[in-house]
Amino acid sequence: MLLKKQTVWLLTMLSLVVVLSVYYITSPEQTKNELASVEEKAKTEKENSPSNSKTEAKDGKTVVSTVAGDAEFEKLRLELDEARGEKLEELTAIMATTDLPADERMKAKDQMEKLNDIARKEDLLETMIRSMGYEDALVRADGEKVRVTVKSNKKHSKSEANKIILEVKKEMEDINIVAVEFQPSK
Repeated sequence: MLLKKQTVWLLTMLSLVVVLSVYYITSPEQTKNELASVEEKAKTEKENSPSNSKTEAKDGKTVVSTVAGDAEFEKLRLELDEARGEKLEELTAIMATTDLPADERMKAKDQMEKLNDIARKEDLLETMIRSMGYEDALVRADGEKVRVTVKSNKKHSKSEANKIILEVKKEMEDINIVAVEFQPSK
């Protein structure tokens, strides 16, 4: 059975549309643009929210120290945002690669979800710490370790640090080390 020229032409055009649609959806540039807009939104929300904290403890012990300077406080936030953004870009590139097996792309997707979950928990903890009467806080989670820096004029005590550590351990179950640093406000 011979197909007419019009039918062949129609099937060719439909095939071309399907191929271009698939390319557009899986294009790494498209994924990077979406990631960039998500990162911009997250940065805007983070700038508008007053939450930042940092905590440390090992084997039930509490570490309390004092750090000075608002510049250092902001520098830590920027470094954390930049490092997380770079990691998300790498994972997005891995997910967009069609040469890799599906299980490796799923691992990258799981890591992205884990990074986003950690960022959400850090923001929540920062808000909780500020609601405890502190001026500001910066929470940085790195593997099994969480560092919390708290800006406050309150008297620094081990009991205050322990309250913060308990909140961190409630929110992040797989954490072994929590360090709390107090920074005097200016």
